[in-house]
Formats: sequence, C-alpha cells, structure tokens
Amino acid sequence: MLTEAYLGLGSNLGDRQGNIVSALRLLRWFAKDLKVSGLYETDPRGFEVQPRFLNAACSIRTGLDAFQLLAGIKEIERAVGRHRSFLNAPRTLDVDILIYGRLVLNSPGLVVPHPRMTQRAFVLVPLAEIAPDLRHPTQAETVRSLLACRTESARDVRIVTPAGQLVCNVDRRA
Repeated sequence: MLTEAYLGLGSNLGDRQGNIVSALRLLRWFAKDLKVSGLYETDPRGFEVQPRFLNAACSIRTGLDAFQLLAGIKEIERAVGRHRSFLNAPRTLDVDILIYGRLVLNSPGLVVPHPRMTQRAFVLVPLAEIAPDLRHPTQAETVRSLLACRTESARDVRIVTPAGQLVCNVDRRA
C-alpha cells in the first residue's frame, strides 16, 4: 500500500537549485508520482548570518513507513553533501517530512506532521502551490487557510523558478 507524503526541501550552500534537483531525482529510489512546486528564495531563520535559501515542496507516494522514509531522506541528504554542524547551520540540503498520510506521531527523532510547518511561510507557500486543499492532520485546516494567516511573512517568499521548469530539470537525465 502506498502512502501520500509531503516533503519540504531547502538549500543555501553551493549549487542550491542543483542540490534540490539532485534530491528530487534521488527520491525516485523509493517514491512514485512525484509532484514538485516551484523554487522560492527566502531569508534564513534562526541563525541569520548565512546565505539565502531556495525552498520547494513535493508530494510523493511511497511504500515506506514514516521511519523508513526518514532514513531514506537522511541518506539523500548525505549523498548531496549535507554535514550537520549546529542547529540552523548553513546546509547543502535539508529535507523534512511535513505530512505523512494522516499519521500523527511524536517520537524521538520524528514528529509528524512537522511541528513548525504552520509557522513557516517558506514551507506553506510552495506547499500551497501543489496541495492548497490538503488538510493538516491535527488542525483540520487546509494549507491555503494556514497560509492566509501568514500573509505578511509570505511576501518574503519570492518565486525564482516556476514548477514546470523545475520538473523539466528533475526529469532530465543526469
């Protein structure tokens, strides 16, 4: 049985777009029906003295459970050159599980839905592009309505690559 999952992707080191495209290609190891937003540029949060981020969201269908998906994502991050140094550090790639089916989970190492996704315009803007009517599993609000509450910060999320162009890059053979 396949489960629909939504992921957030970000990069602010090296070839930011290339890092995200590489991650999306590698997701095909264990995902089907990849749907990808455009790329959005945003200011860093937390540790703010670092380069701007490119962010995207995607939906997949996968036969992996949430913990297996997380392990696969961590492997993809390593393959693209991620090294964990400190919280909110600059990074070549960051991939988060935003929503995994209707699962609600709070365990060491994995919380689903992502606990801060509703507070982050850089997550909600690309997610609303691909799934505006998706309902948050615990808040029962749609992504569109969650984003409407973040209109001021949403203005800081600027599209730089439309979805169609990014998908062409993902579909192109490396």
